[in-house]
Amino acid sequence: MTDTFPSHPSQVDVILPCLDEAAALPWVLERVPAGWRAVVVDNGSTDGSAALAERLGATVVHEPRRGFGAACHAGLLAATADVVCFSDCDGSLDPALLPSVAGPVRDGEADLVLARRRPTRAGAWPLHARLANLELARLIRRRTGLRLHDLGPMRAARREALLGLGLTDRRSGYPLQMLVRAADAGWRVRETEVPYLPRTGRSKVTGTWRGTWHAVRDMRAVLAEPPGPPSPPSVPGHPEAPLAGSPAGERR
Repeated sequence: MTDTFPSHPSQVDVILPCLDEAAALPWVLERVPAGWRAVVVDNGSTDGSAALAERLGATVVHEPRRGFGAACHAGLLAATADVVCFSDCDGSLDPALLPSVAGPVRDGEADLVLARRRPTRAGAWPLHARLANLELARLIRRRTGLRLHDLGPMRAARREALLGLGLTDRRSGYPLQMLVRAADAGWRVRETEVPYLPRTGRSKVTGTWRGTWHAVRDMRAVLAEPPGPPSPPSVPGHPEAPLAGSPAGERR
């Protein structure tokens, strides 16, 4: 991993896993909120994404191990801000909306906030990917009790608390493992909504039935993990008995 870090910490670090996203990077980085740091984690791009991101002012981390989880975790390890956000780097999600996702975490009202994707037009979210997501939401509810609609990649939490979860998945199961371990630890989980735009280029994970199947397989392995002991995240003001933060995240 690498790179150049600012002399003053940013308000929030935005972790952007990246694999051949040069076409989308200029728009994505332009939309990162002022005062927040973009941490682009290059996962072996061959289209010049890393050099472009650096020229555009992002902190660039190189993660040679292929895998969505490997890239996300490398970004988490490189982050220095108290609060971190994750988002895709393909133009399907607007980083300018991240303050509404990170707000409840920064205000101490939630420990983990997920952004539910709302497609803006037909084709923005392939049918097979949406069906897989619905099934995953059902399995998540059965495993954790959380009433969620989407395991969206846009999310926010406190960096130290995330590191304390001891995440080990380095493939497609990383976002799910984060959620499951957070739920097991009694975190307050919220869900908000963001528009989902047509991505630039083809998805490396859900762009095909085969890619979707591999992602589902990775996630089923995570859901099969035994529950861990509950332990609230070490953040200021966290209650001794955490509760779900919104109707979308309530346990039933």
